[in-house]
Amino acid sequence: MHRLLLIDDDEALAAPLASYLARFDFELSAVTRPSAALARLAEERFDALILDGMLPEMDGFAFCKRVRGGTEPWREIPILMLTARGDLTDRVVGLELGADDYLAKPFEPRELAARLQTILRRTRLAPAAAVPATLLRFAGLEIDTVRRVVSMTVTAAAAAGPVELTSTEYELLLMLAREPGRVFSRDEILNRLRGQEADLYTRAVDILVSRMRRKLEPLEALKTLRNAGYCFALPAAEEGA
Repeated sequence: MHRLLLIDDDEALAAPLASYLARFDFELSAVTRPSAALARLAEERFDALILDGMLPEMDGFAFCKRVRGGTEPWREIPILMLTARGDLTDRVVGLELGADDYLAKPFEPRELAARLQTILRRTRLAPAAAVPATLLRFAGLEIDTVRRVVSMTVTAAAAAGPVELTSTEYELLLMLAREPGRVFSRDEILNRLRGQEADLYTRAVDILVSRMRRKLEPLEALKTLRNAGYCFALPAAEEGA
C-alpha cells in the first residue's frame, strides 16, 4: 500500500478522499499546514504528496520550492499539485518548481487516483534502467548526478562554476545529456518528466529551454530542431582535459 500525505486546508476533503483512495491501495494522511507537513515528512515515510496551491503560512508553490530545494532525504518525493486555478501559467510555474503533476479543482477522485498511479509507476520503474555514469563530462560542462550539481569548466567561460538550475531544469538537462544528439519531441520531454499526456503544456518546454540557455551561456548546449524538438549538442570532453 502506498502512503500519501495530503496538504490542504480544506479539512472536509480528507476523510472522503481517504475512503475513496483506499480502493486503489492508497493510505492517505492529511495535514492543513505546511509546517505540519514538514514535521510529518521528517518523522515518517510517504510515497507521494498531494499539495494544494492555496495554503496558510505559505502557498503550495512556495512549499514545492522548499521541498525541492532542501537537502532532506525526501526532497525527491513525487508531488501532485491541486489548485482552484486552472491557468496555464500556474501549470508552468508548478512544472518549473519540480511538481510531477497538476490537477485543477474541482476534480474527479478517479482521475486523481489514476494520476497518482502513473506518477508512482514511473518512480518505481526508473531504477530498472542501466546504472548511468555519475559524472557526465562534456566540452565546457560537467554534470555530477550524485550531488546533482551542474558546473561550467574553466575552458568554457570566464564565469566558470556551478550553474543554478531548478529541479525541473536539471532533470531536463540530464535527460538530454544522457543521450547526446538524440532529438526529443516536446511531448516526449513532458511525458518523461511528468509521466502523463500533456498536450496543453507543450509551451512549457520552450520556456524551460529558453531559461536554461540563458543560464548556460556562452555554451550552446541545447539545439532546436524545427518542428521536431530539442537535443543536447555538446561533444564529450577529451580525455585528460
